[in-house]
Amino acid sequence: MRLADGYDPLLFDLDGVLFRGPEVVPGGPETLEALRRDGHRLAFITNNSARTPEAVARMLRELGYAADPSEVVTSALAAAELVAARGYHRAFVVGEEGIRRALAGAGIEVLDGEPERADCVVVGWDREVTYAKLRRACLLVQRGAALVATNDDRAYPAPDGLWPGAGALLAVITTTTGAVPEVVGKPHPPLFEAAVRRVGDGRPLVVGDRLETDIAGANALGWDSVLVLSGVTDPDRAAAGDVRPTYVVRDVRALLEPPPVRRTGQK
Repeated sequence: MRLADGYDPLLFDLDGVLFRGPEVVPGGPETLEALRRDGHRLAFITNNSARTPEAVARMLRELGYAADPSEVVTSALAAAELVAARGYHRAFVVGEEGIRRALAGAGIEVLDGEPERADCVVVGWDREVTYAKLRRACLLVQRGAALVATNDDRAYPAPDGLWPGAGALLAVITTTTGAVPEVVGKPHPPLFEAAVRRVGDGRPLVVGDRLETDIAGANALGWDSVLVLSGVTDPDRAAAGDVRPTYVVRDVRALLEPPPVRRTGQK
């Protein structure tokens, strides 16, 4: 019996799991191809709301992974599903192409400029954000707009250091208004649930490299998880952390190997 046996779909985080910066994780493409041949359904999940599923799938293919946009579930897509489900029709957006296109695709009118009212304000990662846009978002929330965030990651790990993440922009609005946002991305359930809806329900397995997002989100849903040590979490941190994965392995190749000893979800 192999670790992946008995699980379907398999939900993969990206950076640190399938690649590290520009480098592909050893054996990654071959492992996922073998899983596909065995009939596993795969989903690629990311908190990054700036990229479209098409852009993410293209990036994965360039790295050697077979990937279709229908298998990519971004926090932008999950946020658009949530906004539509809440019955909101007009959204003011702090964010880039990924979230804007996702909202428009869900039938939501994306507002620009300085609207007086909106049903909701949606906050994602925005590398061209301005004070004027943040000011307008705050005013709209004070006038009754619901506050939705694609994710609340405080920082984005760039090659030259940490950049402000969507959570940092969200903090400007929550600090100003006191509003409590509805957050979609990991570790919150909506992104995981959207992935399962997209590729099909079953017995999901979450494969990630971050305890506080990937593994904590799986634990909250009662799903099994695999922490790979090919990303940001080293063995010492994995052993000492309060959040406990079901399995700890070196990298994704272990999915095709006999399972290690199961761990409990929490200490």
